[in-house]
Amino acid sequence: MKTKKIIKYIVSWLKKYIYKSKSNGFIIGISGGIDSSVTSFLVSMTKFPTLILEMPILEKKINFLSRKHVQFLTKKFSNVFYLKKDLSILFTSFCKVINKKNKRYSLELANVQSRFRMLTLYYYANIKNYLVVGTGNKVEDFGVGFFTKYGDGGVDLHPIADLMKSEIRLIAKELNIAYEIQKAKPTDGLWEDERSDEDQLGATYEELEWAMKITKKKYYNFSNKKEQEIFKKFQILNQKNKHKMKLIPVCRIPSFLKKEISK
Repeated sequence: MKTKKIIKYIVSWLKKYIYKSKSNGFIIGISGGIDSSVTSFLVSMTKFPTLILEMPILEKKINFLSRKHVQFLTKKFSNVFYLKKDLSILFTSFCKVINKKNKRYSLELANVQSRFRMLTLYYYANIKNYLVVGTGNKVEDFGVGFFTKYGDGGVDLHPIADLMKSEIRLIAKELNIAYEIQKAKPTDGLWEDERSDEDQLGATYEELEWAMKITKKKYYNFSNKKEQEIFKKFQILNQKNKHKMKLIPVCRIPSFLKKEISK
């Protein structure tokens, strides 16, 4: 993959999109992960005002990877601004309202955290007339649906959603993203036990990427049992999260029924 050409293409695409939308800049939530780090760098390269927003929730320790990336961006780009908003009080208040004591050990509350972050991003986006930038990759967004509906899936545009994780790693290397970020285990940061994406998915991104590619083939001869298990895991996740990857269904009313209403 010719990473420099792809980087140039994405930056050009971002510029065209923002000109067309008549927006003033971009806003992006960062986590210290490779996807948000690469995306925030690409957005910064447009030279449009870019707000980097960090939104910790009940974090017990400082996110040093996120801090390191912020320092890297703000030093390199004059158009980048950083804001940190701790959403812990907002989340704990919600837990009290629904009388939930065990705050971070359920999927529904993990999704709530993601949606609070989306609300915060759009609050600042609306104030400044900015576009909210998504950080999902192709496997997450179109393979297994590993994102929260109306949470981290609630964005205005997806710059890296046509790139596999392996391709994003190559771009991260080209952009000189911090080595620690490149090698860190991917995590959504929504769980108290700090489980990784791989723990939740039951497979690595490389394995899911492989499974996603072979779904396009009419026939594939599995070389071992593990390959079969990974492919089955991909199929289950893909089917389960299909509703996230499709447009919201609209009940189309037959024209003859509409005519009846107008009579």
